[in-house]
Amino acid sequence: MAIDRGVWIAMRPRTDQRVCLDSLDFGQTIEFDMGSLEHGGPGWGEYPKGVAWSLQAASYQLRGWEGVLSGEVPLGAGLSSSAAVELATARAFAVTSDLAWDGPAMARLAQRAENEWVGVACGIMDQLTSACGVANHALRIDCRSLEVEPVPLPVTASVLVLDTGTRRGLVSSAYNQRREECQAGARAFGLSSLRDLTQEAFARGEGLLEPAVRRRVRHVLTENARTLHAVQALRECDLEQVGRLMAESHASLRDDFEVSSPALDTMVDIASAQPGCWGARMTGAGFGGCAVALVDRRVAGEAGQHIAAAYRERTGTQPAVYLCRAADGARATRA
Repeated sequence: MAIDRGVWIAMRPRTDQRVCLDSLDFGQTIEFDMGSLEHGGPGWGEYPKGVAWSLQAASYQLRGWEGVLSGEVPLGAGLSSSAAVELATARAFAVTSDLAWDGPAMARLAQRAENEWVGVACGIMDQLTSACGVANHALRIDCRSLEVEPVPLPVTASVLVLDTGTRRGLVSSAYNQRREECQAGARAFGLSSLRDLTQEAFARGEGLLEPAVRRRVRHVLTENARTLHAVQALRECDLEQVGRLMAESHASLRDDFEVSSPALDTMVDIASAQPGCWGARMTGAGFGGCAVALVDRRVAGEAGQHIAAAYRERTGTQPAVYLCRAADGARATRA
């Protein structure tokens, strides 16, 4: 789901092809000409430049603009701050260049910017959620067709985002390695994607896989199934079942995909034991950052305080806890 923490760009159009953008959070400015894009400068500036590059590569005719950027999405926490910057930038270009807004198409171009310009082999989930979020709904997304199905969130539930205070560098992490291992698993079964692998075929062939690849493939198979089961459980307001699926998901991320961390495991254990919590799991690419917990809205604030205190006592690190709601995705407002 898209959460009610965002990135904003306040901007006005220019008459040329230059973009001038001030980051209020970093106290830095980037300027670039869309006719001669080059890497270099502050790291955060590669994301707006990458979006400009990707849009132009898709034959969009862009006009320049100038503005200021600020946000409240914690950096490096696994809450998709990069996707938020990308989709805010795409929305800004859509406004100044009179582009029709197509959420899935813009998400795909933002993903290409991160893959090919920034150099992170991310999937489409973050960008598609940032582009197509629906208030008070989770999203079931199909990463092949880019179909998005909003799934109502029960009014009795609240979502706590639990920041462990630990960070990871996505480019230098094992994310790219996990992607390569999944691709190797698909090739071993003669497939282009693991989403086409059946449980029966895996059972017949898993013994031929390298142990690490076998674990990655098992995670993908079981996680896809959990996602579909969670959609049904949410529609039936069966939050106990959703919680069980979240617990199974975290265990699989920890043991089969191996992208958790001691801090994340500790946070999930504490949250899961909290009265009123149906379930918890890590979120994001892993190795640090945040967990997410589904809790009874009547005790959400109190639960967040108890989780934070217990985590601080156990680890010596001060966490941050955010009570979040599902929000709409990228949008534009004219002054």
